[in-house]
Amino acid sequence: MPTVAPVDIDGHVLAVEFLNDVPYFVGAAGTIHRFEGGERVTEAGQGLLTCVRDGYSESLIVGGEDGKVQRIAADGSISLIAEAPRKWITQVASGPQGAVAYAHGKTTFVALSDGSTKEFTEERTVEGIAFAPKGLRIAVARYNGVTLHWVGTSGAPVNLEWKGAHNGVTFSPDGQFVVTTMQENALHGWKLDPKAGTDARHMRMTGYPAKVKSLSWSAKGKWLASSGAPAAIVWPFQGKDGPMGKAPLELGSRANIMATCVRFHPAEDIVAIGFIDGMILAVRVADSKEALLRRPGNGAITSLSWGKSGKTLAFASAAGDCGIVDIAA
Repeated sequence: MPTVAPVDIDGHVLAVEFLNDVPYFVGAAGTIHRFEGGERVTEAGQGLLTCVRDGYSESLIVGGEDGKVQRIAADGSISLIAEAPRKWITQVASGPQGAVAYAHGKTTFVALSDGSTKEFTEERTVEGIAFAPKGLRIAVARYNGVTLHWVGTSGAPVNLEWKGAHNGVTFSPDGQFVVTTMQENALHGWKLDPKAGTDARHMRMTGYPAKVKSLSWSAKGKWLASSGAPAAIVWPFQGKDGPMGKAPLELGSRANIMATCVRFHPAEDIVAIGFIDGMILAVRVADSKEALLRRPGNGAITSLSWGKSGKTLAFASAAGDCGIVDIAA
């Protein structure tokens, strides 16, 4: 049976991530708690609004109410990447070659490792940013769709249009698909055709009873798990057309109790599912077999993160009721 080491943190916890197999709990108030032979706390400003793990280094990227974009290294040290005084930084993304994207208002900025910054302005407010897995390219979610920009060239942007408010965006690991979360209870996707001048094909992923606030790709990109239902809704992406014409899997179904967070295992097709009542399940895609990792607790699960070995899972909740699950116990 998995064992749970509880971690109690005051206030809302924005995210939890592992760096060098050490769990970092990022508090919305600006405190970073890391557990390495005991608890160590670092201050990163007065109010944090967003946090992502850098997929290219052992560090976190955070944005806050003070207009600062900062990198938090594995030793807890903090460095300033960019600053926009009197602006709230609600979107950040990490890219290859040390690139970091952030946004305020209608403009996305990409800070490059050589100290230069590129700017991309949309007609509507930027609601989400993602880097493509290959090449220095970003997707920017906005009202009525997504814009794709090449960072290093002056090529024309590509507009992927779909009516409605798009408030988050992700690329598939192979770079062939772009998927957005929407203000309505739906996802929308585009299959990107590599041939220039060819329109992207649409994927409508609807039927959710609530907004989708959490997405996670499986290690090899064959599956996309999502919250927004009383189960993890897992879409198949292994065919060349992705989920077009295919029904999703529903894993970890729990009557009327909503899944609020999903995170795929780093190597296996196993997804951790956090629910609004604090329960956490791990479910294997192949046969839907479930393992209870944590019984219900205080607060909805807001963030999940696997350790590199896949034998530990850290979780955070809206009530600061956090912990680390040792699955090998």
